[in-house]
Amino acid sequence: MSGPGIIKAVLFDIDGTLLTTGGAGAAAWSKAFQEVHGVPVDIERVTESGMTDSEVAAASLRSILKREPTRDDIEEVRQLYLGHLAEAVRQSERYRLSPGIVECLERLSAAGYLLGLTTGNIEPAARIKLERGDLNRFFEFGGFGSDSNIRSELTMKAVERGIQASGGQMTIENFISAGDTPRDVEAGHTIGIRVAGVATGHFSTEQLEDSGADWVLKTVESGFPV
Repeated sequence: MSGPGIIKAVLFDIDGTLLTTGGAGAAAWSKAFQEVHGVPVDIERVTESGMTDSEVAAASLRSILKREPTRDDIEEVRQLYLGHLAEAVRQSERYRLSPGIVECLERLSAAGYLLGLTTGNIEPAARIKLERGDLNRFFEFGGFGSDSNIRSELTMKAVERGIQASGGQMTIENFISAGDTPRDVEAGHTIGIRVAGVATGHFSTEQLEDSGADWVLKTVESGFPV
């Protein structure tokens, strides 16, 4: 891991970090599987937090098909999921922005920090989830599940796009990320950036500390590193 640089850019995970859809994603996936295979799937039973959308589709398909899904199998349900997601997010009664997140993003933006996304969501799904909370305005770039199934690779893609957005004025040492799962921590550390673990998802501060997060916070309100 590189030595710490001056923090100039922050990459945010979406689900559990910026917001929760209140089950909208799971509802959209279930409808997609019902439509294709005649069987609804409870993704919370067959997947883990921090998986990319393609990993969610693949794990769910394995539970139904009892075989390794093909790329076409995954793409079919992923496209149907995307078609159901906007309505599911719109109708979700438990959609919530994480505590203090808007104030945090506004403060960072006003202070000149470059803000990006690092998320397992394919980009259209990410934008749908952010739209309801009016958060798309903060994020012009990111790394997405549509870039790679591997969290470290899509996080690196976010860094590369951030460097490009800065006009080449930044290097990877200027980036940190914020996420709510050990997978987020591992992804950041794999590419050599520091990670703030935020316990607004399914993992406790203790679990995030055990994962090696450089900073561990209950919410972004409690001592965000910049």
